[in-house]
Amino acid sequence: MEGECAIIRYTLTSAFGRGLVANRAGLVSGRSALSPHTLADGTPCMVGPVAGLKDVVMPAALARYDCRNNRLARWALDADGFTQAVAAAVRALGAEGVGVVIGTSTSGIAATEAAYRTPAFKELGALPADFPYRETHNVFSCADFVRRYLNLKGPALVVSTACSSSAKAFATAARLIVSGVCRAVVVGGVDSLCDTTLYGFHALNLLSRAHPKPFGADRDGIAIGEAAGFALMGPADLFGGSCRLHFAAAGDSADAYHMTAPHPEARGACAAIGAALKGAGWQPGAVDYVHLHGTGTTHNDAAEDLALVSMGLGAVPASSTKGAIGHTLGAAGVCGVVFTAEAMAAGFLPGTANTRSPDPRFRSHLLLLGRPGPIHRALVNTFGFGGSNCCLALEWRL
Repeated sequence: MEGECAIIRYTLTSAFGRGLVANRAGLVSGRSALSPHTLADGTPCMVGPVAGLKDVVMPAALARYDCRNNRLARWALDADGFTQAVAAAVRALGAEGVGVVIGTSTSGIAATEAAYRTPAFKELGALPADFPYRETHNVFSCADFVRRYLNLKGPALVVSTACSSSAKAFATAARLIVSGVCRAVVVGGVDSLCDTTLYGFHALNLLSRAHPKPFGADRDGIAIGEAAGFALMGPADLFGGSCRLHFAAAGDSADAYHMTAPHPEARGACAAIGAALKGAGWQPGAVDYVHLHGTGTTHNDAAEDLALVSMGLGAVPASSTKGAIGHTLGAAGVCGVVFTAEAMAAGFLPGTANTRSPDPRFRSHLLLLGRPGPIHRALVNTFGFGGSNCCLALEWRL
């Protein structure tokens, strides 16, 4: 066991909308919130943008942190009473007792992209001397913004392991709490749309030209989305009551098989899943649901299917939400946690948006359509570039 850590409060902003009501409705509907986009070379693709970010105004004291990524973070922090819950935790535990762990892959790199396009750069051949790199592009930018915005004094750090970033942030946060370094942690993930991501995946021939179809026979790649999600982790009785959502364990692995491709025998995925099951003290048959990494790419989906079957989870209902909101990269882990938590609370097994015909070679139990069903124990899979994998075990206690 990782220790008695509870997920006390959480929030999510994605292509479905801002806050839990919008995201819960989107999850249950089974619809896709993706929209068409065209790259500069004319290549069509789909993206999952968050509406309203242009209108978000940063606090005057944090004006240098103004970039799309940090606007997205603030937009999410102010939803669902999350900032108020953190403030209550600070009153109970002290600002020094509450840490911050954020997962991201590209941080505010879009701000640097914009700076490179300015006449000043073309004239000088360099970024302006007053360009706020540390507060925007730097990978620590988001964690620094979050701790300052929430007035937290505990340890603050960023985990950047590509698509597993925010899942590993949960694992890191739990270790900080169990070890006594922190009494509670604001943990989350934030990644926003930028050209570096879109053209990078295009160069790898991994972008779907239509709607992505995770685990589908006709899958042709991913769609990039953006999202910000946060959770307050700490003791279950922090606010005097009993919290139902518990963080049971995390399983990490780093097989380093290839820079971008998963191990063909799914060794890294199996190691992460096995470690999560062992840490939680669960047998595979005790798991009610698996939130798949489910990117919609040929090799990633095949490796995940093999991992599930190899670890005795082939009969467990499983689904991916990336066909609905896109692959949110560094925020994928927190999206998986929040969607799974909402499914647990609603007694609902989510479906897999856009996928109509599962790959006939796959043997895992893919849910195409959502249906009612209890979830008491669940796994959330995230698999990153370079074989940096993570599996989280969540338990809903009545």
